[in-house]
Amino acid sequence: MLSRVADGLYWMARYLERAEHTARLIEVQLNLMLDQSAYSADQRWRRILASLGDPKLTTEARDAQSLTYALIFDRTCRSSIVAAIVAARENSRQVRQQISSEMWEQLNRLFHQVRRADLEEGWDPQPHDFLLDIHEGCHLFQGITDGTMSHNEGWQFIQIGRHMERVMATSKLLDTHYREFENDEQAHLEWIGLLRSCTAFEAYCKYYTADVRPDRVAEFLLLNEEFPHTIRFAVDHLEAALQALPDSDGRCVRVGRLAGRLKASLSFAQSDEIMSQGFNSYLHSIQQQCEQIDSALRQAYIDYPIESALTA
Repeated sequence: MLSRVADGLYWMARYLERAEHTARLIEVQLNLMLDQSAYSADQRWRRILASLGDPKLTTEARDAQSLTYALIFDRTCRSSIVAAIVAARENSRQVRQQISSEMWEQLNRLFHQVRRADLEEGWDPQPHDFLLDIHEGCHLFQGITDGTMSHNEGWQFIQIGRHMERVMATSKLLDTHYREFENDEQAHLEWIGLLRSCTAFEAYCKYYTADVRPDRVAEFLLLNEEFPHTIRFAVDHLEAALQALPDSDGRCVRVGRLAGRLKASLSFAQSDEIMSQGFNSYLHSIQQQCEQIDSALRQAYIDYPIESALTA
């Protein structure tokens, strides 16, 4: 596979996952604002911005309405929904021959939907319908991808991008939340908000019952191997997709080793040991290992020297 094709598929998947994640955070925040004080709302916006890690947003003072607008429509914000979907569509356009017609049509439909809302300044102080359309549009694209694209090398790069973005997003969100409420079991609404931000509230209740406790929430979002938005689940599928890539010339030995080490650290981890050693430092280690995997992947398949390809 050409390096530009691998790069385009990888980032197409990451941008779409980012758009869906941002839409989910906004939706949860808007709902929670109905049951909280202005101070609590400001604190939650601060945590959201910290988890997204966008310097343009975190360095500017904004109210709730302007923050919501920026996270949806501001193309200069790398975490905004419009910016992510526009970037995903551009990457898909560059690899148009490698994806199915149904995939292209769905992503193009989603692109024109957000572009139309952007051009028409379709601002609504409670944009729930728009955010729901983003959720459903991204989920539909994932289903269409799995059902209409051959599960070959290109499909594996899509899985790698999707799960890489999911690991990074969930770990940063859990990190910023746990740092503030580690010992506050009275922050019941905050922990429910965190679970809903990961679409995990119902799954958590089925696993632990409705007793929402900080240690259990942290354990579930980190180590549960069955729910799609946990770190463990995403890392397992990231590693599986990397292992499925062809490696006739041994280029991906390092990336496979890094992914396998991260998977093993989660597979054999015990929540009490992680908590005693420092939960936030453990999350930082996961983020650093993901960055190393991303760098090794790019060196092996995207930014490798031309000489290595000619001699392979």
